[in-house]
Amino acid sequence: MMLLIILVCCLCGASGKTGFGPTDQDWGFEEIRNGSYLFWWLHYTTATANYLERPLIIWLQGGPGGSSTGYGNFIEIGPWDQNLEVRNTSWVNYANILFVDNPVGTGFSYTDTYEYATTNEQVAEDFVEFLKGFYNRLPKFEDVPLYIFCESYGGKMTVEIALKLSQEIKAAGIRSNFKGVGLGDSWISPLDSVLSWAPYLYNLGFVDTQGYNYLTDYSQNVKNAIELEDWGEATNSYQIYQTLIESFTLGVDFYNVLTKVEAYAVKRPVNVKVTDPGPSITELMNGPVKEALNISGDWGIYSSLVFYSLQEDFMKPVTDVLEQLLNETDIKVGIYNGQLDLIVPTPGTINWMDKLNFKDAESWKNSISYGLVEDEIYEGIQRDAGNLSFFWVFRSGHMVPSDNPKAMYHILKEITNNFT
Repeated sequence: MMLLIILVCCLCGASGKTGFGPTDQDWGFEEIRNGSYLFWWLHYTTATANYLERPLIIWLQGGPGGSSTGYGNFIEIGPWDQNLEVRNTSWVNYANILFVDNPVGTGFSYTDTYEYATTNEQVAEDFVEFLKGFYNRLPKFEDVPLYIFCESYGGKMTVEIALKLSQEIKAAGIRSNFKGVGLGDSWISPLDSVLSWAPYLYNLGFVDTQGYNYLTDYSQNVKNAIELEDWGEATNSYQIYQTLIESFTLGVDFYNVLTKVEAYAVKRPVNVKVTDPGPSITELMNGPVKEALNISGDWGIYSSLVFYSLQEDFMKPVTDVLEQLLNETDIKVGIYNGQLDLIVPTPGTINWMDKLNFKDAESWKNSISYGLVEDEIYEGIQRDAGNLSFFWVFRSGHMVPSDNPKAMYHILKEITNNFT
């Protein structure tokens, strides 16, 4: 299928480079370590003629190894969908959106030295270095409110990034008007998510008692490995557990349990959703996008090298880092979860949130949930305590922005203080 290429010039104080799509844009590579580069792609907001009046929202994909500039942009929140049609619910309508292929090795990001990040802490350090380069290139954004939104494993990375960034701001190592984070269906406490799989599937009728008992028994292998801090075995057991669930459920979709599944379909282990529901994202990114942005390297929707470099870190929780973020900073922390998500089930998220040890923990325990209403429709439930908010979203799986954009719009307004 021939893809229509539309080239636009970036105005409104941007670099004036020619981009791909209906918005004013900028993009580039920032060297964050010797020979290692993160690729970024900025879409200036269409909400106002003066883009500095609206916040800057960074979007980080999961995986680890999933591309923000491709998947997050064209499948979820960018100005165009992958059919190159205008997305009416694009976040560009409300704020400046910065997609970053993170960590190194993801999407268009690359390393000449093959030195991939092996820990979440290193991912965060690299990202703060990226932000220093970004602000040096576009200093007008230093005073613009900054929010980081993310999905899945991107949430695990964002928690550590947020803490590192806050510490660097306090130490005057970087100038940034950092305001908050939105953690979507995030891999914060892997054990709580995994232990929720069997009861979640049983209560929804995807497995019978025999299947429930078998899966529950196997989940203890993951738990035991984590308790022994045998992180490689924990990741291996997690992947085997996924395969068992696919067998017992006839291939339930981990990202939205109500998705119709083709009979006898051969499925791959779940790390990040990489399917192309329309024209190939890979063809789009390595064809017209690559040409329009004048990029020489190849793009990948998912990097197994990035995942395997972080496999020892994959099953480690970051609840302690989140507690530190809540206790030591005043940034807004919003957590949202789709009710139809299996990979990060809402019950598992509630479990680890209820165990958080932070300054507003008592207020959290006594807080009352209330309806998340948009256009006079209940789109979910909300609960707040101090700077922490939780949203569980109706009629949505793992990808809340695309599954329920109305609920996502409400969440965006809440976390960004109505885009200020």
